[in-house]
Amino acid sequence: MTNATPPPPSGNARFDPASITHPDRSLLTYYALVSALGLVLFPFIFIPLMIKYNTLRYRLDEDGVSMAWGLLFRKEVHLTYRRIQDIHVTRNLFHRWLGLAQVAIQTASGSAGAEMTIEGVRHPEALRDYLYTKMRGAREDERPDDADDGAPEPHDEALALLGEIRDELRALRSLRGGGS
Repeated sequence: MTNATPPPPSGNARFDPASITHPDRSLLTYYALVSALGLVLFPFIFIPLMIKYNTLRYRLDEDGVSMAWGLLFRKEVHLTYRRIQDIHVTRNLFHRWLGLAQVAIQTASGSAGAEMTIEGVRHPEALRDYLYTKMRGAREDERPDDADDGAPEPHDEALALLGEIRDELRALRSLRGGGS
């Protein structure tokens, strides 16, 4: 399998999210190291991780991030950019040694853990920055174009109410100051 991780962005080089389709080959080495820590249980730990590695696919497009894996039981996760709440980059000792990282994507789903973890990423900062940019763009574009029907924005109503309160307070102060 080929390494589908993009080169680090530098200068004029742009990050291409479509290039992340499969984890880096070093992730298989990481899985072998983690499985070796299980000593006698090595085959029982490594074989499922190897199947996960061989079937793990990512897709980053204009709608969101997708991840799928599994041979007998296929699992697919799709997150739209507007659902993303936070993004964490994690590297343990083996990750740093192999030059890998995990990018955990959290949503407001109520679960304590990440909704999706993109494993085997060589340059996670570029991916994280891309996801933050798309996430912020989705938040700004949440309001539909046809929502401009002349109705005041909620913050405009609040500002108008605060202005009325200010004017009332000024009127009360002038009455109190004029009567003494």
